[in-house]
Amino acid sequence: MKIGFIGLGIMGKPMAKNLLKAGYSLVVSDLNKAAVDEVVAAGAQVANSTADLTGQCQVILTMLPNSPQVRQVALGVGGLIESIKPGTVFIDMSSINPIASREISEALAAKGVEMLDAPVSGGEPKAIDGTLAFMVGGKPEVFEQHKDLLGKMGASVVYCGTIGAGNVTKLCNQIIVAVNIAAVSEALMLGQKAGVSPNLIYQAIRGGLAGSTVLDAKAPMMMDRNFKPGFKIDLHIKDLNNVLDTAKSLDSPTFMSSMVMEMMKSLHASGDGQSDHSAVAKFYEKVAGCEICR
Repeated sequence: MKIGFIGLGIMGKPMAKNLLKAGYSLVVSDLNKAAVDEVVAAGAQVANSTADLTGQCQVILTMLPNSPQVRQVALGVGGLIESIKPGTVFIDMSSINPIASREISEALAAKGVEMLDAPVSGGEPKAIDGTLAFMVGGKPEVFEQHKDLLGKMGASVVYCGTIGAGNVTKLCNQIIVAVNIAAVSEALMLGQKAGVSPNLIYQAIRGGLAGSTVLDAKAPMMMDRNFKPGFKIDLHIKDLNNVLDTAKSLDSPTFMSSMVMEMMKSLHASGDGQSDHSAVAKFYEKVAGCEICR
């Protein structure tokens, strides 16, 4: 079975490489020629066109920035819908608006194509080591048929419900991550201002109820002022935009998400949009006039 893979960015490239390591035959496409060349060097084939990719592949995966890009690739002029074969399965691993997932699925269903929305959590480090968490929406039988495929890129592959449920779950994930990062920043800044070592605070609380994957991943980055992106501020702004849009359509309150969104927008405006989302600490540092350090 050949698999098409569209989108070889910070996440897609290592995910594609993990599929190759697992023995899958891949046909890849991306606007970034260097990324394509790197994955081809690892064993993939390059698609000469969308029709070339759809003609060869029984499953097509996408890992793209946001709803407009997925919609264009799937339904736009020259998109998958123009040449995709009935019976193909389309799995979108991008984090997009769940309404867009449902619209794309409906359009592809008219062509005899099943779709799963399967966004991921874990950032670049987990994409590299193949331990991402997948949240999947779609028909249960289609999920079961492709669970093992997704499992070659992730340590957790969980069925969440009908199409769009994967992206609803991802939005919930992004709320918790964003608010957690802000809480870690706020707590470490309090310790810094009070003259207590943020590192000792971190070591003392990480094994208790305040401990979390976010705390372990982001507190050391904040203290080391290492804001090399595993997941960029700008990407989290994109996800929170989708949170707020979805919540507005459902009349669901988003007090904390809205506050963290404003922090991240401020960081984007000051030039930190491409920094890791742990750079929310810099927002607190600017307000407090003090840097978090070990």
